[in-house]
Amino acid sequence: MDARPASFRSKLEVLRGSSELAGGLAACPIRAVVDTLGGRWASLLLMALAERPYRFGELRRLVPDISQRMLTQTLVDLQRDGYVRREVFPTKPPSVEYSLTDLGRSMFEALSHLLDWAERNHHEVLATRARHDADTARQAGRR
Repeated sequence: MDARPASFRSKLEVLRGSSELAGGLAACPIRAVVDTLGGRWASLLLMALAERPYRFGELRRLVPDISQRMLTQTLVDLQRDGYVRREVFPTKPPSVEYSLTDLGRSMFEALSHLLDWAERNHHEVLATRARHDADTARQAGRR
C-alpha cells in the first residue's frame, strides 16, 4: 500500500481494492501488527520486559494470574512479531531469559502512552461502564 490516505474511509477503500493484500481487510497491516498487542497479557509482559530482562519463572511469579500455557503462548507470539528476544543460556538446567528487542522498545514507547492514559482514566472508564450497565438493566426491566 503505497498511498497514504487521509481518512479512515479512504484507507478502507484502498485495502478493499488492493491487489497487494490478498484477503482484503483481513490482511490489514494495522490489524496484523496490533492483534498480538491487544491480547490480555501482552501489555503486562511488555511493561515488565521494558524494565529489564526476565527469566520465565520470574515472569510467572510477577504475573501470578497467568497460566504457564498462556505465558508461553504470549511470549511466543511476542517473539514471533519481533518484540521479544528469547535467549537460552548453557547452564544445567538450561536457563532462558526474555528481553525486548530494538523493535519491541520502539513499539513500547508508543504503547506506554496508551498505558499511562489507561492508568490515569481507569476510574472514569469503570464508572461509565457501571452507569451503562445500570441503564441497560433498567431498560431491560421495562420491557
